[in-house]
Amino acid sequence: MAGHSKWSKVKRFKGAIDARRGKIFSKLSKEITIAAKTGGGDPNGNPRLRSAIQVARAQSMPNDNIERAIKRGTGEGKDVQHFEEIVYEGYGPGGVAIIVEAATDNKNRTGAEIRSIFTKHNGNLASTGSVSYMFHRKGQITVPRSNIDEDRLLELALEAGAEELTTDEDQYVIITSHDQLYAVAEALRNAGVITDGQKFTFIPDTTVPITDENMARRLLSLRDALEEDDDVQNIYSNLEIPDEMLAIPHAGPA
Repeated sequence: MAGHSKWSKVKRFKGAIDARRGKIFSKLSKEITIAAKTGGGDPNGNPRLRSAIQVARAQSMPNDNIERAIKRGTGEGKDVQHFEEIVYEGYGPGGVAIIVEAATDNKNRTGAEIRSIFTKHNGNLASTGSVSYMFHRKGQITVPRSNIDEDRLLELALEAGAEELTTDEDQYVIITSHDQLYAVAEALRNAGVITDGQKFTFIPDTTVPITDENMARRLLSLRDALEEDDDVQNIYSNLEIPDEMLAIPHAGPA
């Protein structure tokens, strides 16, 4: 019986991983489809598509999935889908500003779902422009720290036109202007730098520090609910929270 119980836990754990992987693949597939629709199905001539494919492969997304997503975007597939990109702006508990990027085939459904998530977690949607003015649109490239020396990467990045280089625990983060993301990424690859991925991001001008545990729990619960929505692609905020609070339980709205 003990063995059976252990196997049940393994199956549940694997199921959770598979479900998470499926959600990641779904979001990556949407990005590939949109990139192919807006810039064509040839990654050599479509930097956004090339970047999306690179990220998908880094997540071990099967090539068949990638090809189907491209064909959906170019209209060649049997299951052609027409996704629309929408940006929502809102506030969470404590006045934290939040930007949500979504990709949907039904904007009325998605709008209602996003509004409901904000409301259930003590936040509210705001009008267009009421939050985004506090952020700057930038490009972001990540590079594994194990692959290159920081000084060498900084030199290459600045030569390529990057604005800033910071370090996380296991990766470098390169920031570029919005219109230089793909050019800088391409220059780094041509110089032999292995990148984890690249994307556009919103960087806040100032942050809102949160040190109250209950408030942090409510904000993390809101973030999790938004991430779980199938139509949400990316979430940005001006939340500043201590690392130790990231591990507190926050399963539902407080």
